[in-house]
Amino acid sequence: MFYQSQHFGVSEYFCKETGKDFSFPMHMHHSFELITVLDGEMTVNIGEQKYLLCRGEAVLIFPEQIHSLSSQKSEHLLVIFSPDIVSAYYSRHSGEYPESNRISLSEYIYSQIVSLEDELSTVKLKAIFYSVCSEFDEGAAYVKRKNAEKGLLREMFEFVENNFDKSCTLEELGTAIGYNSSYLSRYFSESTKMSFVAFVNRYRVSRACHILKNSDKSVMECAYECGYMSLRSFNRNFKLYAGRSPKEYRRTV
Repeated sequence: MFYQSQHFGVSEYFCKETGKDFSFPMHMHHSFELITVLDGEMTVNIGEQKYLLCRGEAVLIFPEQIHSLSSQKSEHLLVIFSPDIVSAYYSRHSGEYPESNRISLSEYIYSQIVSLEDELSTVKLKAIFYSVCSEFDEGAAYVKRKNAEKGLLREMFEFVENNFDKSCTLEELGTAIGYNSSYLSRYFSESTKMSFVAFVNRYRVSRACHILKNSDKSVMECAYECGYMSLRSFNRNFKLYAGRSPKEYRRTV
């Protein structure tokens, strides 16, 4: 699952996936994201809060909330949906974030989410996602969100999305968006608690995991496709962030 900004915010867009041992670095996008753990444990960082989700537990992430996912052993169900699907709810809370992103899903709502298909009518989609938001809203408290949490940081995330397969340096980022690279380095580190270089490598490894899992491309081809000119650097960073070598990862997924 990749968080490509061009897909999100599109009217009535949604996607659903299940998977295992999923991790993804800090990012944000323009849609709601519902994550439910089916087995094992997953750590989800949302803003400055950390949630350890066990089997049956879930979070609802709001548009523009910075978040990351980390898991060594888990199964999950993940749904991303455009705020246009729940426009009345979103317009009421578009300037807010929830104090807590935890959500308790009833068995009925959970079964409806599992049944989601691309062919569902607009009416059915709206009914399901409004039900999710309604359950969340019943016990939620909200706070005004800070404008600093979007804008520039989103531009930086989107630059990496579009350039991770190239050199993708801070200097190139600065030239592209019109900021001093030293300022961007400091701003990114303060906002995400990691360096820009570490984020780029985490993102590349996340993309590499998808390629290794869903194609027959060689490790070398995967490395080049994810922006690594050196197989040695690719293997080192892959093991650092995925916890095993590319070949070991392919054998175990």
